[in-house]
Amino acid sequence: MARPIWTGTLSFGLLNVPVSLMSGERKVDLQFRMLDSRDRKPIRFERVNADTGEEVPWKDIVKAYEYDKGSYVVLEEGDIRSAAPESHETVEVEAFVDARQIDPRYYEKPYLLLPGKKAEKGYVLLRETLRGTGKAGIARVVVRTREYLCAVMPQGHALVLMILRYPQELVDPEDYKLPTGSLADYRITAKETAMAGQLIESMAADWDPSQYHDEFRERLQQVLNKRIKSKGGTTQVEEEPVQHEDASTNVVDFMALLQKSLDANKRTPAKKTATRKAPAKKAAKKAAKKTTRKPAKATKKSAPRRRAG
Repeated sequence: MARPIWTGTLSFGLLNVPVSLMSGERKVDLQFRMLDSRDRKPIRFERVNADTGEEVPWKDIVKAYEYDKGSYVVLEEGDIRSAAPESHETVEVEAFVDARQIDPRYYEKPYLLLPGKKAEKGYVLLRETLRGTGKAGIARVVVRTREYLCAVMPQGHALVLMILRYPQELVDPEDYKLPTGSLADYRITAKETAMAGQLIESMAADWDPSQYHDEFRERLQQVLNKRIKSKGGTTQVEEEPVQHEDASTNVVDFMALLQKSLDANKRTPAKKTATRKAPAKKAAKKAAKKTTRKPAKATKKSAPRRRAG
């Protein structure tokens, strides 16, 4: 069973709820080791002095800040501890805000707050009050040695503590050249807007994250399994041809694309769009190709043979 990161209290006003802070994410990335290609032995990375090339033991390594090119100031452990916050086991809510006001870009990492023994009443009281009011508690929390800004919000039967980014960590979209102005500036008609709305409605579905999978990881795992089963783990795996879409979409009949997309979605229930590519996308891509390419001479091409399973 997972161990808590720390056990302390969740406080708001004069109320204190004993809680445990638990990780709210699970790492599922495939882990790789670097090997020497000549004998398949693992590579070991060493800490070496940049000038002498000699290995440096951990006891002789210090932390430093480069304030100018080649100029460093060394920080002692006491310096770091003096900057660290005093409270390490408290989530102290400073304000309650409308959860809808929090820009999704601020969300960084989830944790779970579990109630301590005989603390269920205060836990449920806060959870359901937040749910009923649509509020999120903005607080500060120390995870290991660093203080973070966070939001406490209800999720099902749990209270989720979501680590938030600070404003200076986000890039202002206005730093980039973005299309501004009215719809008329881009010759977007009322009919195109209406049809785009119809298309979105036709593709509407309930959010079901269980329908989505890391397909790259699954395919890579299959490749690894084939290598493991083969002698020496060096089998050649044939790659499937990659379909490259025509990027020339500057001159497109949007009305035709929208209509074809709507027609395709009428034939296919919206539910199935979660697990496979939407027919609307295929229809749109075909229409884009027709409107942007000149018809080519037909050539006979033999159908590719399927490999025996």
